[in-house]
Amino acid sequence: MHCFAALGKVMQSTEKLKQLCTQVRRDIIRMVHDAQSGHPGGSLGCVEFMVALYFNIMKHDPRNFTMEGKGQDLFFLSNGHISPLWYSVLARSGYFEIQELSTFRKLNSRLQGHPATQEGLPGVRIASGSLGQGLSVAIGAALAKKLNADSTLIYSLHGDGELQEGQIWEAVLFASAHKVDNLISTIDVNGQQIDGSTQEVIDLGDLHKKWDAFGWLVLEMKGDDIEEIKRTFQKAKLLTGKGKPVVILMHTVMGQGVDFMMHTHKWHGVAPDDEQTKRALEQLPETTGDY
Repeated sequence: MHCFAALGKVMQSTEKLKQLCTQVRRDIIRMVHDAQSGHPGGSLGCVEFMVALYFNIMKHDPRNFTMEGKGQDLFFLSNGHISPLWYSVLARSGYFEIQELSTFRKLNSRLQGHPATQEGLPGVRIASGSLGQGLSVAIGAALAKKLNADSTLIYSLHGDGELQEGQIWEAVLFASAHKVDNLISTIDVNGQQIDGSTQEVIDLGDLHKKWDAFGWLVLEMKGDDIEEIKRTFQKAKLLTGKGKPVVILMHTVMGQGVDFMMHTHKWHGVAPDDEQTKRALEQLPETTGDY
């Protein structure tokens, strides 16, 4: 299955996207279980976003990946700990063979626990997971697009706990001050981080008002609704080029799709055992038959 969404080659129906979401969730559970290491909670919560992005929203060509990405939209995963999700979607959209998912977090694998560049994995342009840095990189890429008269867009994803990093707000200020209006950033607002809820650790307050006050155009959406995600990004694209960067506050549930992993920070970075994996996969029926 290859993705050339905005290039017009393949556009997946909503039903097919939903089926793919189920398969991606199976991939996440199996990858983290097999490695006995990884971050299933946030990965499961952002599945619909990532599937819609790669199979419907972005203009990209997996068969012709380059680090520069000229003439293609670029995506930067700032919260790199949800790499199981990203690797699954990259593989299923054609960047590399699906069977390689079985090497996740293993010695000499290209699929490191946090995305890295030295292994040369197609689709990955920066090492990420040191939280707070991804927005700065995305802004730099967006400015490079402008300098090169490249009209394609930059997308990025960030965790809500990541907003507790000071570098994020420096970047937010810079992007609005320099009118970086070819950037659409999404915040995974699930209210959970490794040590508890974001409200308990450092209350983030009213994020809509904050981003608006920092000079960004702010949208909100539910992160488990494919159709709403598609509509919101259509609106976001229409807002680009108007002198302001765009941010989408995406409301998700950590552990979405696996009942005993939902609504708790406890599955932020814990691998399921054999019995938990069996229970999880029973809730996620096979849709493709591979991996």
